[in-house]
Amino acid sequence: MHTRDLEPKIIWNHFEDINAVPRPSKHEERIIQFMLDFGNNLGLETLRDTIGNVIIKKPASKGYENKKTVILQSHIDMVHQKNSATIFDFDKEGIRSVIDGEWVKAEGTTLGADNGMGVAAAMSLLSSTTINHPALEALFTIDEETGMTGAKELDGSKLTGEILFNLDTEDDDEFSVGCAGGIDTNTIYTYTEEDVPSTYVAFSIEIKGLKGGHSGMDIHLGRGNSNLWMNRIIYHLSTMADVRICELEGGSLRNAIPRESVGTLACPVNAIDDLKSAFNKISEIILSEFSKTELNASIEFKPSTASPAKMISLADQKKAIATIYTTPNGVWAMSEKIEGLVETSSSLAKVIFKNGAFRTKSLQRSMIESGKHDIANALKLTYELLGAKVKQCGDYPGWAPNPDSPILQILKAKYIQLFNDSPKIAACHAGLECGILSKHLPNCDMISFGPTIRNPHSPDEKVNIRSVQKFWSFLVEVLKEIPSKN
Repeated sequence: MHTRDLEPKIIWNHFEDINAVPRPSKHEERIIQFMLDFGNNLGLETLRDTIGNVIIKKPASKGYENKKTVILQSHIDMVHQKNSATIFDFDKEGIRSVIDGEWVKAEGTTLGADNGMGVAAAMSLLSSTTINHPALEALFTIDEETGMTGAKELDGSKLTGEILFNLDTEDDDEFSVGCAGGIDTNTIYTYTEEDVPSTYVAFSIEIKGLKGGHSGMDIHLGRGNSNLWMNRIIYHLSTMADVRICELEGGSLRNAIPRESVGTLACPVNAIDDLKSAFNKISEIILSEFSKTELNASIEFKPSTASPAKMISLADQKKAIATIYTTPNGVWAMSEKIEGLVETSSSLAKVIFKNGAFRTKSLQRSMIESGKHDIANALKLTYELLGAKVKQCGDYPGWAPNPDSPILQILKAKYIQLFNDSPKIAACHAGLECGILSKHLPNCDMISFGPTIRNPHSPDEKVNIRSVQKFWSFLVEVLKEIPSKN
């Protein structure tokens, strides 16, 4: 069976259509044009604001003209990640989705269900000729994954809706009514390079196969961080011999837990055998510590295929390794108001040593503004002690929960009626766009929900087939319950 044959076919076909269009964050030109063509071909009012967000408006069905207008909001960009062994060109190829039991996933890459499923649901409502609904304004934002630029620069004057459904939550039994804010911390330190002595030999360390995942939603799951693993190994080896970094790169995207790290190092040729033995021991320890969470992880010591000419100076390496070791990473604080909710966290997403520059990228998140800035300050001061230049950017606000939201009460009642169960009402430790959108749409009642998605931002991303059916039926029924205009 092909994904397009799954029910509801209207959603899966739209999902496959957008997955055929490359849509990485910061490079959404093709998907923007695709959405503009989609709306215009339906004969619907279709707009593009200055930043690139697409808005498609559809009039109310007969008998629903007096209902409040609903904004259906999703982001059209996706995280592009693949396994190191996967040959795939994200700029030219469409995502290859496959059915795997009760799930749909992709062949060695991210699937794009985050937030492609929300986009496909909105497209399904816009293209349907049989579903009753109030007036709809489908808002497709850009660049959610790398800065929420679309939400930040939205022209709110182009929207009139009083209710907003953010279709970007990843559990089909959960309504999100709040989310964390975030800030990026990027650093650069210029280090001294030295010639690699003729008596030194190069070798490489490769870490791969970690689960990775969303650095907000998955930060509390105890998954390995390849950047921290690599730093720990290098520190351990450097206590035994003069081991130096020649070049190193770990991690990829700012909002993904790093899964891989590769480093080229040099050491005295007469120390290589002892270092191999020490490497085996520290690798076994690390893999043992993560034996339940990182079943597919591997750490390899290999002869280098390169012959590096330069290596970092000993003094700078000691300072850089110490800085990474003391970098805040993982859960910083748990919420005192919502049991089990991560309040504040940080993820060291990327580490690079190359051509005399040591660079890092990390993302700090918090449900409260003070917590966000507190942990961001901790990162800033840690790297300033090294002597690095620190740039903090991409600051976006959280979304404060409103338990008295009128639309929340309507959705709760409808969920109980349809599924004979109560939904979970939660805030999430991820960056939903609602906090930013509320600044542009202050009179809009907002809520977030969606199908069940697992392992977003990683090649293990998958969406549950039955949950898509559940999500779609719920969305269709809820639109019949929208209250009348005041």
